[in-house]
Amino acid sequence: MQIAGSTALVTGAGRGLGSHFVRALLDRGAAKVYATARRPVDLDGAVSLPLDVTDPDSIAAAAAAAPDVTLLINNAGIASFTDLVTGDLATIRREMETNFFGPLQVIQAFAPGLKNGAILNVLSALSWATYPGSAGYAASKSAAWSLTNSVRLELLAQRTLVSGLVMASTDTDMMAGFDIPKNDPAEVVRTALDGLEAGEIEIIADADSATAKAGLSEHPTVLYPMLLGD
Repeated sequence: MQIAGSTALVTGAGRGLGSHFVRALLDRGAAKVYATARRPVDLDGAVSLPLDVTDPDSIAAAAAAAPDVTLLINNAGIASFTDLVTGDLATIRREMETNFFGPLQVIQAFAPGLKNGAILNVLSALSWATYPGSAGYAASKSAAWSLTNSVRLELLAQRTLVSGLVMASTDTDMMAGFDIPKNDPAEVVRTALDGLEAGEIEIIADADSATAKAGLSEHPTVLYPMLLGD
């Protein structure tokens, strides 16, 4: 995927990783970058476009307004830090609506124009692992990982590159309340765009994500040693 000269659309571009994507795409010579969010986005050089990934009418309007998109970056997402057994079901549904059905509906709307183009879905190391307090988010990102694999196969005939970016804790607004080591979002975006330009279908941004993926081939107690008891 050649970013220079492309027309990109970034969801959730109003802040955090999304705004880093917009700036990096422009720096790499994208001809046009649609910066989308529910509210107007003010980023120099970008075209602000309203888009709520949970609203089918909003998605349809954005697709009609931006028929020239050749690179779609599904970045919009929420984390409510909710468990499943004791969590509020409406909150869990909202995470799934935003993190799974949102990118699915956006892909459905834009896919016809992405022949020989690309899609990047922003995933998480929690696609492959979970921890107490993040179960709703982890479930939605696991679903988004499966979505990425399925869409890749479905769009193979039209030569659309479908890639997943997997990252662990990154220094954005979503993780502002956590005093833990975090990735530099600019570095995550650089890795993601380098991977896209190299045609990678899976881009692992950090060691924690690589460890989570490796753990899938192990016994569950490797990822979750607390299951072994004292």
